[in-house]
Amino acid sequence: MILLVTSPFTQLNTPYPATAYLKGFLHTRNIPSFQVDLGLDVILSIFSKEGLTWCFQQAHQIESDNAQRIFQLQDAYCAVIDDVIHFLQGKNPTLGFYFSEWNSLPHASRFNQVADELHTFGTMGIQDKAKYYCTLFLEDISDFIQECVDPHFGFSRYAEQLARCANSFDELYISLQAKTTYLEEIMFSELDVYIQEKKPDLIAFSVPFPGNLFSTLRCARYIKQHNASIKIAMGGGFVNTELRSLQEPRIFEFVDFITLDDGEAPIELIWQHLKQHLPVALLKRTYMLHELNVAYFNGSIQRDYKQHETGTPDYTDLKLDRYISVVEMANPMNRLWSDGRWNKLTMAHGCYWGKCTFCDVHLPYIGNYEPVQAKLLVDRMQELMEKTGSNGFHFVDEAAPPALMKELAIEIIKRKLNVSWWTNIRFEKSFTEDLCYLLQTSGCIGVSGGLEVASNRLLLLIEKGVTIEQVTRVLCNFKQAGIMVHAYLMYAYPTQTDQETMDSLEVVRQLFHTGILQSAFWHRFALTVHSPIARNPEKYQIQIDPESKGSFANNDLRYREKVNIDHDKFSFGLKKSLFNYMQGIGLDQGVHTWFEFKVPLTTIDASRIENIIQAEMLPAFKDTHRVLSWIYAVTGSSFVKSKKGKQWNMMTLTIHTKLMILQLVINEEQGAWFKSVFQPESDTFIKEVKFGALRNSFEEELPQEDFDLLWYNKIYPVLKGKAIVIV
Repeated sequence: MILLVTSPFTQLNTPYPATAYLKGFLHTRNIPSFQVDLGLDVILSIFSKEGLTWCFQQAHQIESDNAQRIFQLQDAYCAVIDDVIHFLQGKNPTLGFYFSEWNSLPHASRFNQVADELHTFGTMGIQDKAKYYCTLFLEDISDFIQECVDPHFGFSRYAEQLARCANSFDELYISLQAKTTYLEEIMFSELDVYIQEKKPDLIAFSVPFPGNLFSTLRCARYIKQHNASIKIAMGGGFVNTELRSLQEPRIFEFVDFITLDDGEAPIELIWQHLKQHLPVALLKRTYMLHELNVAYFNGSIQRDYKQHETGTPDYTDLKLDRYISVVEMANPMNRLWSDGRWNKLTMAHGCYWGKCTFCDVHLPYIGNYEPVQAKLLVDRMQELMEKTGSNGFHFVDEAAPPALMKELAIEIIKRKLNVSWWTNIRFEKSFTEDLCYLLQTSGCIGVSGGLEVASNRLLLLIEKGVTIEQVTRVLCNFKQAGIMVHAYLMYAYPTQTDQETMDSLEVVRQLFHTGILQSAFWHRFALTVHSPIARNPEKYQIQIDPESKGSFANNDLRYREKVNIDHDKFSFGLKKSLFNYMQGIGLDQGVHTWFEFKVPLTTIDASRIENIIQAEMLPAFKDTHRVLSWIYAVTGSSFVKSKKGKQWNMMTLTIHTKLMILQLVINEEQGAWFKSVFQPESDTFIKEVKFGALRNSFEEELPQEDFDLLWYNKIYPVLKGKAIVIV
């Protein structure tokens, strides 16, 4: 038996998908496994009446005014905590009426951020408002725990600072010898339940982020002390990026195997090593301790499995009804990360673009691009819907391919599935208005993508493959279709000037002001060892610190720019302005007002984004484009039009869609042609015809008529996005 463990702490609202992916694969290989989200178990144990009571008893050095207030109100917190958790789990929705009241919960410092309650929740319902207040309530408790019980604690991380830039293992190693904390005792207790019940031969920890490493190693140490016969493996996103040049033998006091990249083949071969005595030389991408030294074994001839061979992710064993949906802010797009439970799938392994100079494009998880067929994806969606009872999907791609998104949407519509889904994209020109309408019709509710520095010079240097103008048009297309958009923003990119930072912020302000961007987040540029910049630093006018590399984690590199620029001074103002923009605040004030020091005035024209939006982009369809229609019924009513003694036989077409009734008034022959082409068939919901074939059928039936005049002036403007798309 393999026990697959997601280490504390990753997400509250939905399972991190790594163990579900592995379990689905192991099932195809008849290898027994059981999976657990240990972070969820620990959170639910702490955030209960009993757990919170113990937390207050364990508290020490209660120094700050905020902690003192929470401690004095401990009875109020303990009295309501179970109801808050049940409500956030969706088990008692009527409590929303109670928790939406301002005086229903004890207040500490987190509630101070609700400066204008009516403004923040003017467009939100009672349930959302209650979730937001309950989230603030939990965050107040989290602040108390971090200050007075365990300084390592965080809802989505644990001792993250020890793993960040840990090119030496020394500090981690010392911390791992420290006395067990109250929270860790809970963690070990929860883990021990699974060990005693499942009696695993191998425990495989997924470590996706730096904030998972310390808790993993603490758990591994506990296992070694109390169940020495159990072997321990470790893999995941953090390992794949940070530990690729591992030389530190002390980590193998805690784990037996460390695997890199896709985990399916390595974990299968470790199992064969343990059960069938496969020689260690035939393991795949696996670090072990061999003769007291770190050894890397990659001698297997076993190829990596293709995406269609890995099976459907399997969420069996996970406590899907016990995840907690929170609302960290009123912004609707930002909530997708923390509210609701999402089935995780991948459209394509790797990135189809793979050129961005700041990205780890040389690593397999980016560089090895392999898409999944749309029909197989939708098969997996249906299987997950049946098993989990959830119709929500988050496609966790690096950048979902537009062509595959199109095929996915068509397949979803053809099968008449009712789903909601979102993913990460590149803002490329393939996302036409029609494609965005198609995606929305299939259930796409949001996308996120990298705008990065919002400067054409720097976007070119990044090799992003987009421009401000292109991004604006794509954002406008998503807005027209009703799909929310989150943008990843970056500052402190090498060679970026103060002027470009202010100009980038002005572009962002205008994107929010015009309403075509709903959410965003500023990230400070970080130089990673696997990026093109690190391989050619001279091009980007930086010098890499040769002391950056060590014997343990090697990913982030220290560097200095040849031109001395203090990028960090902009951090607070950039984040403060963005937080306000997402609330609709401060959109009319100059970007310089967000900074308490002198900054360059923007050189961006105040109407730049508006002008791009207003510049009409006329569609030009090729014969190979596909015309897709979802019309429930078409009826025609003939009449005679008279003018100045002349008469025309006309027809009013009434077109029924799911949402509305549309009408076209065209001549009778054109109406008859339209009905013959677009009248739905009884056994299908979506009809498809090539644009060239559509034109040909019209010109064959009505050789005297002008197809383009009819299509572009009458049919397409009325039906676009409502009943017809052309992709």
